[in-house]
Amino acid sequence: MNKVKFALPAGSLAKATFEILQRSGYRIHGQERTYRPTINDSKIELKILRPQEIPIFVSEGLQDVGITGQDWILETGAEVEILQDLEYGKVRIVVAIPKSCETNSVSSFMKNLWREGKNVRVSTEYLNIAAEYLKKDPEYKRLFGNSEPLQITPWWRKGENSKAKIFLSFGATEAKTPENADFIIDVTETGSTLEQNNLTIIETVMESSAVLIANKKALSNPQKKEKIYDIMTLLKGVVDGSKRIHIYVNVRKENLQKLIQELPALKNPTVASLAREDWYSVNTVIEKDQLIELLPIIRKLAQGIVVYEPRQVLALDEVNRR
Repeated sequence: MNKVKFALPAGSLAKATFEILQRSGYRIHGQERTYRPTINDSKIELKILRPQEIPIFVSEGLQDVGITGQDWILETGAEVEILQDLEYGKVRIVVAIPKSCETNSVSSFMKNLWREGKNVRVSTEYLNIAAEYLKKDPEYKRLFGNSEPLQITPWWRKGENSKAKIFLSFGATEAKTPENADFIIDVTETGSTLEQNNLTIIETVMESSAVLIANKKALSNPQKKEKIYDIMTLLKGVVDGSKRIHIYVNVRKENLQKLIQELPALKNPTVASLAREDWYSVNTVIEKDQLIELLPIIRKLAQGIVVYEPRQVLALDEVNRR
């Protein structure tokens, strides 16, 4: 079989991506020195690319599988299969305006600019997300209907509505207002950088996190599909494992059935006899948040509790049903 081509993101997602792969059982070498690191699976070929590029390359079949942000899937409009939300790299795409502007909505802010005969200027890395966001605004629709905002890059212009201009930003987007833009549409984790640059967040466009994606044609190849689902299973195991704990308790025979009825489990709790007569060991995997609710029950019915955080929880039956 041809190797499965797996694209890993450079930049802000890189560190967490290599960490989740390591926790999944993969061993990767050379990522500090090359864009083609090695991995301890002879059926996988790695390549490091920018997260902005990965959805397109996966969609086109140049890569079979990849990790990127949900924001870049939406921005590129790439036709890919999202296999798993990896739940790291969580960011928001937000609208931010100068603190000196007294408004709490994009719609009223743009309305005032148009009323004064001005054009609305937006700076962003997300040209398509920004264009769709403006087109859905009630004031924009009232004035311009379905016309496309004018997108401006150094290489091309697209759209006909010069009253709403969207300029491609190559970074440091928070520095563009007020001279080069009236507001920005930018990515943020905490909002602190925007705050330090005298900007106020007034709306959230979308929330994004890292996801595992696959080429749809690759998933129709039986051999590639199996390897891609191996990758997904291991990564999903880490995601699920981070939310759960493994508990062990000792219980008298007379309380065993009462305890089992109260304990959640992936399937059923595991029960084993102890050397001491009429005593049993019960172990199961539960959601972390459930321990607080279960603790009063365990205290009454059992003796002692040992808690472990599992590295992975592999729900193999879910993958087999695909």
